[in-house]
Amino acid sequence: MADLERLSFNQMTTGKAPLRDVLEACAKSKVQWIGPWRHAIGENPGEWGRAFRDAGLKVSSLCRGGMFPAATAEERRKRIEDNLRAIDEASAIGTELLVLVNGPAPDKDIAGARQMVRDGIGSILDHARASGVRLGIEPLHPMFAADRSVIVTLGEANTIAEQFGFDTVGVVIDVYHVWWDPQVYPEIARTGKRIFGFHVSDWIVPLPDTLMGRGLMGDGVIELSRLREAVDRAGYTGPIEVEIFNEALWSQPVDEIVSSVVERFRSQV
Repeated sequence: MADLERLSFNQMTTGKAPLRDVLEACAKSKVQWIGPWRHAIGENPGEWGRAFRDAGLKVSSLCRGGMFPAATAEERRKRIEDNLRAIDEASAIGTELLVLVNGPAPDKDIAGARQMVRDGIGSILDHARASGVRLGIEPLHPMFAADRSVIVTLGEANTIAEQFGFDTVGVVIDVYHVWWDPQVYPEIARTGKRIFGFHVSDWIVPLPDTLMGRGLMGDGVIELSRLREAVDRAGYTGPIEVEIFNEALWSQPVDEIVSSVVERFRSQV
């Protein structure tokens, strides 16, 4: 099993609960890492950075950047600017990782959208490097290709990441999105030192909802320990984020959610 010191609690595992409540519950349960989202830190990333440090929490990542494809050059420019702000926010809260969820095609040209992703990463690379922030490309499950991300396999994410310096551009592996892929284990080995983050949850059968149907670890069919061991063998020793979108889970008190995550992480990951 994974060392409990590697557990990071992704904010969205509590849904719309105030970030302050999540922070306090993590500190109470001796969770050492937290993964906040940009909408929660708002215009005060520096203040949140201090709050995390005061609570004894390290920040594993900030979600999310990306969403590069757009129909017009002006829209694409605005998205680049937003990613530059996201890099500044990541630096301000004290994390070295910005997770990139790369967006859908603005029309039917999915190949063109994938090129926009490559171009977008290239446009923010220098600012990320100067800020000490790494960019983690997160491939999403193919069922999200039309509305959330045109990057849908770990192999595809690796191919893009390999076009840039390994010190700044890598991959975030989320088991919910990659567990099904027949090439997942060779691709994890290929990723190697480019693994910047690792996210866990579970795939429930039947899936109650594509976006909001993730389960607690152990409630589904994903070989969590095997995937975690493969990531470890590839050289990743960093935090493991638990990221679960599930409204039934979100209805529970924050303290109970954090306690359940700790127990399942200890027994299943």
